[in-house]
Amino acid sequence: MSMIRDLRAVVRPARRRSKTPYTYDATVRAQHLNSAVVDCGVYRDGRRVSDRVSPAEAMAEVREQGGFAWIGLHEPTENEFAEIAAEFGLHPLAVEDAVHAHQRPKLERYDDTLFTVFKTVHYVEHTELTATSEVVETGEVMCFTGAGFIVTVRHGGQGSLRTLRHRLQDDPGLLSKGPSAVLHAIADQVVDGYLAVAEAMQDDIDEVEIDVFSSGTNGKGASATAAGKSGDAGRIYQLKREVLEFKRAVSPLLRPMQQLSERPMRLVDPEIQAYFRDVADHLARVNEQVLSFDDLLNSILQANLAQAAVAQNEDMRRITAWAAIFAVPTMIAGIYGMNFEFMPETHWRYGYPAVLLLTAGICVVIHRGFKRNGWL
Repeated sequence: MSMIRDLRAVVRPARRRSKTPYTYDATVRAQHLNSAVVDCGVYRDGRRVSDRVSPAEAMAEVREQGGFAWIGLHEPTENEFAEIAAEFGLHPLAVEDAVHAHQRPKLERYDDTLFTVFKTVHYVEHTELTATSEVVETGEVMCFTGAGFIVTVRHGGQGSLRTLRHRLQDDPGLLSKGPSAVLHAIADQVVDGYLAVAEAMQDDIDEVEIDVFSSGTNGKGASATAAGKSGDAGRIYQLKREVLEFKRAVSPLLRPMQQLSERPMRLVDPEIQAYFRDVADHLARVNEQVLSFDDLLNSILQANLAQAAVAQNEDMRRITAWAAIFAVPTMIAGIYGMNFEFMPETHWRYGYPAVLLLTAGICVVIHRGFKRNGWL
């Protein structure tokens, strides 16, 4: 039970491709390798025992004295990753995925190595949500977990594992469980990030919902209201795109987490595997939230479009009413503009003012009728 409490405290703080094996030219090793390796250490009995060693030296030490090596890389090129792939016997297909990135979250087993892909999601802070606002930013963390090693490959500016590494190093009891403890900690950190992003996105959706369903036109008139609804539609579409990107990170990860939590695996410590269930539960909750976000945004968008249609209908009724009113003087002026000699009241002294009064009276009556019926 003590190990369980420590585990929770550490990991939850607040196409067809070529099968040709990778080769590596030793002459470019010094030039390229150090630029990709963020950190490399050897851990034994839960403590870091070697520092500032190359991946080859770390693995040699593991083979001789036991423990495991944790090598962290950031956006390596093929040349930068080739030596590590050869040293740890990584499968070429998994290596290609790790180098080129843009993969779906997944869990694959290659011989004695587990290859896991996580999508990291970061919420982009913004003062005002617009039709072009970026709400979420994604990256990737890929893990090669084997007997005596874990290799992490990170793509993107977010999802740094440096802080996580330091936290794990402060808990020897957890690190003593081997590479699977690191894999669990990474998965837990990624899913906790999903929870934070979902909470922030909920605030954006609530803001849009309030704007769409706010009552009245605030004195701006139907035209201004219709323009405002059009602007809301742009923001809703943008949110839907960001929710879709979020969904692409969350939903495909459900199956891998289920496998890690339910299927016995030789490379995963049984005590650690039990806590993958906790990660899977949190992931399922986030997935439900993302699906509800999508449904809610669809409903908000439909309501927004309906309100815009109502506002446009109101504009059309006003235009029609005023057109009917102005049709009266236009018709009368057109008739008298024909200038026939024998027209009614053309030689009457009060004919002109009488026609004007008649025209104004008819217009007033029509205006009152439209007003009573709510057209004006």
